Amino acid sequence: MGIFTEEFSSDRAKLRFDVVGGPPRSRIVEDDTFLNYRLGSVKTSQGSTKLRPDIVWYYDEPEKGIAFKDDQLILKSRWEEGELNKILVSMLANEMDKQGLHPFHSSSVIYRGQMILLVGGENNHGKSMTQLEGCRRGALIFSTETTVTDAKGYALYGSKNVYIRKRAKGTERSDIPDQDEGVLKFWEKEPEMKLTYEPSEIHLAIMPCIDGHFDTQVTRMNQFEASYQSYHSLMNFFGLNQLLCGEKGLAMPIIDTDERHQARAAFVSEFVSGRPFYLVRGKTPQIVFDEIEHIMTELGMNGSI
Repeated sequence: MGIFTEEFSSDRAKLRFDVVGGPPRSRIVEDDTFLNYRLGSVKTSQGSTKLRPDIVWYYDEPEKGIAFKDDQLILKSRWEEGELNKILVSMLANEMDKQGLHPFHSSSVIYRGQMILLVGGENNHGKSMTQLEGCRRGALIFSTETTVTDAKGYALYGSKNVYIRKRAKGTERSDIPDQDEGVLKFWEKEPEMKLTYEPSEIHLAIMPCIDGHFDTQVTRMNQFEASYQSYHSLMNFFGLNQLLCGEKGLAMPIIDTDERHQARAAFVSEFVSGRPFYLVRGKTPQIVFDEIEHIMTELGMNGSI
């Protein structure tokens, strides 16, 4: 019975995935777009530098199953590519966390020489559209769906795809509206998107909320609320809310530990205390970004790109 080994890495975090049995293969997932969208930058290679696998997939087992024990994930039977993508995101995010790399569910732009983190938070209503409005005003995109920081909260790298246009089987979502239709509601044509790859300090954190039914609201968050929303952005990657297989009722196992869970909370507390953090609600991304400009002016952030 053959074993196929592939290594997935994001910066210094590495994940070894062994497939035992099954048909000959050259890759575990054919399309890594979703992995890069969710984790910023993922590289793959055959073989591994790690002595022990983090994931073992027993392909020929008759009954589908998933379990996490002794810091190792065990898969059995057939899994769709989309399901594997979700598993890989959680497991590689887990390895990133061990290495002091923190993926935030967020977008970020460099505007007037300042990095603005657009946090998804609990509800995730508007970070992409707010980012596009920033681009219309000359901002540079640093990250689109995920921003990865070090243990000090310094932004190291991030995803560069604004949209996921193709979802693998097992990740289909009918509740997510067409992105192009959303763009045309706010602009005649999609704003030009220019990228930057230069790591940066995060100067300002904004949780945008685009909602056509409410008046404009700008609130500087206190320590608890800013920590709460930031923690949601970090925990988004651990898959605790993920139903991986509907027909079998298989959910992502708990791969976190209480020790790292608490350490992550301490990191968040320090992260939010070191920078201004605002909620900005508006009917359109134009209104939201107008308010971001007002905040930057009030805080003296008047540099140039």
